[in-house]
Amino acid sequence: MGKKKLDVMAKEREIFIHGQVDEEGNVIVPGCVRNGIDEKSANKIFDEMAEFAKYAFNKSHAACYAVVAYRTAYLKAYYPEEFMAATLNSFLGNLDKIPVYIEECKNLNISILNPSINESFAKFTVKNGKIRYGMGSIKNVGTAVVDDIVKEREQNGKFESFTDFCERVASLTVNRKCIESLIKAGCFDEFGKTRSTLTASFDDILDTINSSRKEKMENQVSVFDLMDTSGQEKESKQYVFHELEEFDMKDYLSMEKEMLGIYLSGHPLENFKTKIAKTTTINSLEIAEIDTELQETGDLKKYKEDEYIKTAGIISKVKKKITKNNSQMCFVTIDDLYGSFEVIVFESVFNKCSYAIEEEKIVFVEGRLSIREDEPTKIIASNIKEMVQEDDVISKITVNITEFPESKKQELRDAIHYFAKQPNATTEVEVLIHEESRSCGKIFADKQVLKKWIELFGEKNVKIT
Repeated sequence: MGKKKLDVMAKEREIFIHGQVDEEGNVIVPGCVRNGIDEKSANKIFDEMAEFAKYAFNKSHAACYAVVAYRTAYLKAYYPEEFMAATLNSFLGNLDKIPVYIEECKNLNISILNPSINESFAKFTVKNGKIRYGMGSIKNVGTAVVDDIVKEREQNGKFESFTDFCERVASLTVNRKCIESLIKAGCFDEFGKTRSTLTASFDDILDTINSSRKEKMENQVSVFDLMDTSGQEKESKQYVFHELEEFDMKDYLSMEKEMLGIYLSGHPLENFKTKIAKTTTINSLEIAEIDTELQETGDLKKYKEDEYIKTAGIISKVKKKITKNNSQMCFVTIDDLYGSFEVIVFESVFNKCSYAIEEEKIVFVEGRLSIREDEPTKIIASNIKEMVQEDDVISKITVNITEFPESKKQELRDAIHYFAKQPNATTEVEVLIHEESRSCGKIFADKQVLKKWIELFGEKNVKIT
């Protein structure tokens, strides 16, 4: 009963009602009928036991749960920041549910602050009504490393700059991979350098520190030891930063997701939130609830096997596979605002929608539910298409090919042919030759496609009209 195995339950029902005998006819289990209980009543008794077994407690267990539920509700109502921080800390080793609770924090108007090298500890902490992300949750940064950083910070004061941090932790367990991860997670944002600048510079800075330490160990006095080493003068002369503009938002958020397991500074789907709510019928949270419901009750209420659904999200992983029939299919992991789920794409759909099945693309998925007792619920895709915002849609592209050599014209033909075959081909393409224009049909085009065309054919030759 506890394992919800229906075939076993059916067999046990027969034994319960009619009993069981061995090969020689000896009664092993008398059963209800032999004990004078009619078959109808026996079935009713078994049905009540089976229903009870779906989800039931003895009274003492139920009373304990009631007390815990009451106390938990009290804490969430009167200490929401501390309650949510504790909940997040309970999933430090497993980030699958973190997005769900981050979203709940947003619903409660609780701010989640980026990890900070001067404010964060290993776990999530609360300060001034806001939750500070714990450094112990950052990829490639273990709790032992965070403990060393916090200890250094508490003993010798806060870190004054990125180079001050590098100098002070050089002899600790903080390696290059760890520092790179701290940069990408935003731990050094407070020092005023872009993440791209620190990513490009930290290797040279660490090399400079290691060289300086080596010289001192060999009792060689460097020119810096003879100078006034009062902070900024030393830093500006000793260290070189390769100043760069910040990563574009797509890469910025992608790195954050890689390091933290979630999008913290924003979410690629934020601008699509209203559109997704209007056009989809299920999300990752509801897909996870199907598995919970199936495990706890053995029954499904809202969704059924093979039910047609519509959903959306950003592709985080694509795993391609060649089948026994030498055809290509793939398994796609999609993240939405609440978590992730898997989509199975068979050959026919893959061939039709391959343009959209790439990591980092935001897609709309149609398909049917695949619900199994022994594995997580998945979606069998019938269609996948890229989602674009209304202001990303381009109505017309004009390409001036007056001075194009034949090879460049062939590149343009190939590009038109390729994008004309894609779904959502609504952008008109026009070529211009000596002021004479000619239509070339319609293609799929968004800002990314336009950017690629500008790279191929030159900014002065490609215009939106």
